[in-house]
Amino acid sequence: MSIRQLVTVQDPSATERQTIPLPAVLNAPIRIDIVHLVHKSMAKNHRQPYAVSPDAGMQSSAKSWGTGRAVSRIPRVPGGGTHRAGQGAFGNMCRGGRMFAPTKVYRRWHRKIAKGQRRYAVCSALAATAVPALVMSRGHRINQIAEIPFVVANSQFKVLKKTKQAVELLKKLNAYEDVEKSINSKHIRPGKGKARGRRYIRAKGPLIIHTKSLNNSLVKSFRNIPGIELCHVNKLNLLTLAPGGHLGRFIIWSESAFKSLNAIFGTLTKNSVVKHGFRIPRPVMTNADVNRIINSDEVQSVLRRKKPRKPFNPMKRNPLKNFGALVKLNPYAVTQRRNAIRLNEVNIAKKAKLRAEGGKKPPKKEKPKKKSSG
Repeated sequence: MSIRQLVTVQDPSATERQTIPLPAVLNAPIRIDIVHLVHKSMAKNHRQPYAVSPDAGMQSSAKSWGTGRAVSRIPRVPGGGTHRAGQGAFGNMCRGGRMFAPTKVYRRWHRKIAKGQRRYAVCSALAATAVPALVMSRGHRINQIAEIPFVVANSQFKVLKKTKQAVELLKKLNAYEDVEKSINSKHIRPGKGKARGRRYIRAKGPLIIHTKSLNNSLVKSFRNIPGIELCHVNKLNLLTLAPGGHLGRFIIWSESAFKSLNAIFGTLTKNSVVKHGFRIPRPVMTNADVNRIINSDEVQSVLRRKKPRKPFNPMKRNPLKNFGALVKLNPYAVTQRRNAIRLNEVNIAKKAKLRAEGGKKPPKKEKPKKKSSG
């Protein structure tokens, strides 16, 4: 959300800078999930129905040969004397057959969108245009821009009559860098769209939002500059505010259009004048930093102490492989292990002593012979 509550009106010819209050809609909560949902549904409403011919692949008098000929029961073309005779027909696996699940014109092409969701998405898209980080992350060149939101005085637009004058105005306002980026980005589309009237694609440039009073002079001046789009403030559309569902479009506002936002969308306390009964959505949380709220002293001082919990399903250890589990079952295992270590140390010491003496083992003691009886 934008923190500044005053916005400077850009006017290169003026000596004093004029400021106007920030419209309430630019402080609306940014809900990217709603924007994606509405944009996806709106984009489907431009589609035209298409389908294959209902008779495609079925225009044959083929019949199945039935069973008993050691061939599949797919319908086969009758006749003889040609390669076509006896070939399979109708099936989607056959040459010249119909496709699987042929497309129909009565498919569900369009989507109905709730009016409240559409308005919420437009409010979120407008609020995102007031965040410089989101605008830059979308790829717009706004490093030289004086301020975001970018508002231009009406007097600068009213004198425009030619495209050359519009380009000069953008250069004075340091906004032409984004237009140049859009002009240089034009390239040939990959894929089959080249043959379907969509040969070239270009990155989006600035969006200029204006009012009816500036319509004639402004639209005719800017409409021939590549990458620039124009939109009336009463006809704001999510497809132009967030192309591709990506928030942060670079918008150049006319002063009159910027001032009319409160009347169009309303505020937190007043309903909209244009949209009956509509008021901008209120954020659920005033501070979105949840970790900071939870870890604050005010919240932590009220919370109860964390109770120690035993593991619900402790892992079973194998006593034959895990010594700790063996000791729980047999405490004497520690003494046995210790005795085994000591015995091993004694044996190692004996072997070392033998190696030092030359490797000779001491002579074995002869056992006394038993006296024979008789």
